[in-house]
Amino acid sequence: MSDKITNWTTSDDARVEDAIRRGASRRDLLKLMLASGVALSAGAAVLGRADRAVAATPVSGGHFKAAGISSSNADTLDPAKASLGTDYVRCCSLYNRLTFIDASGKPQMELAEKLESKDAKTWTATLRKGVTFHDGKALTAADVVFTLKRHLDPAVGSKVAKIAAQMSEIKAIDTNTVEIVLNQPNADLPFILALNQFMIVQDGTTDFSKGIGTGAFVLESFEPGVRSLMKKNTHYWKPGLPHIDSFEFFAISDDNARVNALLAGDIQLASAINPRSTKLVMSRPGFALSKSTSGTYTDLNIRLDMNKPDFVTGMKYLIDREQIISAALRGNGVVGNDQPISPMNVYHNADLKPKSFDPDKAKHYFQKAGVLGQSIPVVASDAADNSVDMAMIVQAAGANIGLKLDVQRVPSDGYWSKYWLKAPIHFGNINARPTPDIYFSLLYASDAPWNESHYKSPKFDQMLLEARGLLDDKKRHEIYNEMQTMISDDAGTIIPAYITNIDAISSKLKGLEPNPLGGMMGYAMAEYVWLEP
Repeated sequence: MSDKITNWTTSDDARVEDAIRRGASRRDLLKLMLASGVALSAGAAVLGRADRAVAATPVSGGHFKAAGISSSNADTLDPAKASLGTDYVRCCSLYNRLTFIDASGKPQMELAEKLESKDAKTWTATLRKGVTFHDGKALTAADVVFTLKRHLDPAVGSKVAKIAAQMSEIKAIDTNTVEIVLNQPNADLPFILALNQFMIVQDGTTDFSKGIGTGAFVLESFEPGVRSLMKKNTHYWKPGLPHIDSFEFFAISDDNARVNALLAGDIQLASAINPRSTKLVMSRPGFALSKSTSGTYTDLNIRLDMNKPDFVTGMKYLIDREQIISAALRGNGVVGNDQPISPMNVYHNADLKPKSFDPDKAKHYFQKAGVLGQSIPVVASDAADNSVDMAMIVQAAGANIGLKLDVQRVPSDGYWSKYWLKAPIHFGNINARPTPDIYFSLLYASDAPWNESHYKSPKFDQMLLEARGLLDDKKRHEIYNEMQTMISDDAGTIIPAYITNIDAISSKLKGLEPNPLGGMMGYAMAEYVWLEP
């Protein structure tokens, strides 16, 4: 027999692809091809081509189960109050936004068919027609107006109230058109409206327990801190989506338990696994890793209102960033320079170099602060990715120069409500955002809701407002560069690395792609993935 394929056609390729989907073994497939006159060497090429075709062709049906890393009794179905990855996954499944961020990092239209402005101050959103909520009600401008105005109501407690405050007027022009007037120009509005908190909810909603949105899934049940179960929205406005019939999401805070649940077949995706677990996952057949470096980071937060400036400076020189990447992250990261705008962002200040690891210089500042010989508590938890490993590395470096860091490892449950933003020295875990303005508004403005180190600078606040209104991108870039330098030098947030997020998955899970907003396709995976039989 020759090494050529004899009378093999595209319809024969389709037969092999269909057999793969039905669960045929490799031996069965080879028999099929040999019977059609295909040599073994050529058969391997046919199988490879068929495997790729099958992998790229979505399959309908199946129950998808995934586990995140943290949850609490404060878990919510109210997009405005969403703050954890578990909240984002649920909201992305149940609701839609006016815009969304694609894999390239650019804003695309979702519920808005068009979002236009001539001056970046007055924006007109034209809504898609034919979109309905889960209860059958048609999407109208009133729903969008209600949603956006909720963020301006202090009683709501929106996590993006500070960002939404720039919307000075929100009104319906007609049933299908909304006008948004900003208090000053902001060309970033299409990015802002893609944030998870800006998911569109139904006009007049006060009870979010049913999760009624326009999204790909309809809520079946939701137990805060336990799990959520959703079924396919058979009337979804996006043709052909979602692929799966139902979706179950919950948290397993312990990394080993989360990985073991995947390997045991109890789930198809284990979110944000510790780099230590990657070898175990890859050693087992039928499993794979999905990696994305989007600008997510774990930071060490030193509150400026509770610690001396010299101590903060000393800690920045005590951080061995390369060791943290090699030991704590197992090489899955990029060196950080103590400010949130990563190299993946077009506004990253490439001239801003991270402080070098210099124990002698660190000791000098610790002596000035008078902290050597004292026991200084540092709160870490598995809830903040890799923070325990990072803390141990910094603790060991401090011990070599007489600094006693008392690493207090606390449970994941309740970490974000009891310790984050509260403890004098603690770790945070920040998800990627698409623009500097969003990072700065949420994390570093004097009145930022998540001001982790209590950094306050009137100059920084003024520059934030100035950059937001600029249409001159070169000038805006210059201002953002200076603001990044201010944060790196003066804020109490130490960002040693931008982390490569690692989701461990079953090989049967297909369609998962990197997204600049973080792992699990920027938390929107359920709408797009499918399960091979």
